[in-house]
Amino acid sequence: MKTAYYLSILLFCLSAGAVGLLTAFQPRQTSSRQSATKPNIVFIMADDLGYGDIGAFGAKDIRTPNIDALAQKGIKFTEFYCPSPVCSPTRAGLLTGRYPRRMGIDGVFFPESFTGIPQSEVTIAEALKEQGYRNSIIGKWHLGHHLQYLPLQNGFDEYFGIPYSNDMMGTVYMRGNEVADYKVDQRYTTKVYTEEAVKFIEKNKNKPFFLYLAHTMPHVPIYASPEFEGKSKRGLYGDVIEELDWSVGQVVQALKKNGIEENTLVVFTSDNGPWMAFDVEGGSPGPLREGKQTTFEGGMRVPTVAYWPGKIKAGTVYDNIATHFDFFPTFLKLAGVTNYQSKKPLDGEDITPVLTGTGQRKGDELLYYFNGQLQAYRKGDWKIKFPYAGNKGILGVKDVAAHDTLLFNLKQDVGEQQNVLKANPAKVKELLAALEKYKAGIEPAQSLVQRMPADESHKQKYLERKAKMATSNE
Repeated sequence: MKTAYYLSILLFCLSAGAVGLLTAFQPRQTSSRQSATKPNIVFIMADDLGYGDIGAFGAKDIRTPNIDALAQKGIKFTEFYCPSPVCSPTRAGLLTGRYPRRMGIDGVFFPESFTGIPQSEVTIAEALKEQGYRNSIIGKWHLGHHLQYLPLQNGFDEYFGIPYSNDMMGTVYMRGNEVADYKVDQRYTTKVYTEEAVKFIEKNKNKPFFLYLAHTMPHVPIYASPEFEGKSKRGLYGDVIEELDWSVGQVVQALKKNGIEENTLVVFTSDNGPWMAFDVEGGSPGPLREGKQTTFEGGMRVPTVAYWPGKIKAGTVYDNIATHFDFFPTFLKLAGVTNYQSKKPLDGEDITPVLTGTGQRKGDELLYYFNGQLQAYRKGDWKIKFPYAGNKGILGVKDVAAHDTLLFNLKQDVGEQQNVLKANPAKVKELLAALEKYKAGIEPAQSLVQRMPADESHKQKYLERKAKMATSNE
């Protein structure tokens, strides 16, 4: 009966020339032509790159012609923010479009951690995969290394890179879920990642793809290949950045070579500010105050540019708030999803209008978290920063003086030098009221970042026994 029915439909369509009607009864498939209309997305993220380390953002002693070209031919964001001033929370916020505090990621994972990004979270890769994208992450993951937390279990089809920061134990190259190489010569890490990225582009040029190139550098310890070492005016750190710039150039060239440059959005950014505790090997925040590990602007305002020929107007400068959270809804919109129904609250906003020059980002509020503690809040041009006890003499943490409540107008004082709290009591009251309302919508989860301390009581007992024996023998 069913065969006769479909045969009658076929005969009707052929006799009437109703090609469109015939198509309606065929299985729904995505043609190669349709797939080609979905833009590719290349997201390049440096690790601990300072606001003042790129030519387009004011660097005079580091040459970054390829990154600068992205800004000149595309858009430069002057007030772009990362989710956190440290690694793991930023990467979690980027991939989910959500405050890392919502998922309990308020600090950094370590190789001895038994936790990672929750399986209940939906990543950009998982969402894009549903739209037919091939997804790859090359480089630093830093969201857990046990099987369920690795990239292939979180929406990525391919993974190659170092799972943690390069100063941590377990610095190996992984491919997929397995260790590919136990010996990592970090002088060549940027080159190795770049070669992997170019191969991925060539292999997937005929299908929509999402390439997340998460560079290890310039996180300390820093290394440059012999080809770049000793070439910049800012020592080894400058050499490292100039090699990263070379990498960006290689990626863009691969897009051109494979004829897909005009159908690809390229974003370059950093995960947080420079690690200033390491002096000349830690980078520069430029005109901003402080760097990594702080919620001053230098810790969370990062150099960000985007390039998409024919879609982003060359030389665009955007001087208002935008964030890493925004890429989740933006990438989905570009992939053709017009009404994404998130199971959990998103903190990002679709900034396609900003990229295409047709509108502005609507939201003007930001919450800054660090180690699970609310430290600052921005609304519009104003930023209030809450009392901080300060720190001094901690290895790997830059000395920061204690301070009471601070108030800055960031449009007038980007360096956060003038505390105008006393002169603006009404503004303080307004901000605190807005903060309470905004904060109420962000339910903090229990912290997942637990660094399990080793039980070394045996060592202490041994030292005590040794000291006691030495005393008795005197």
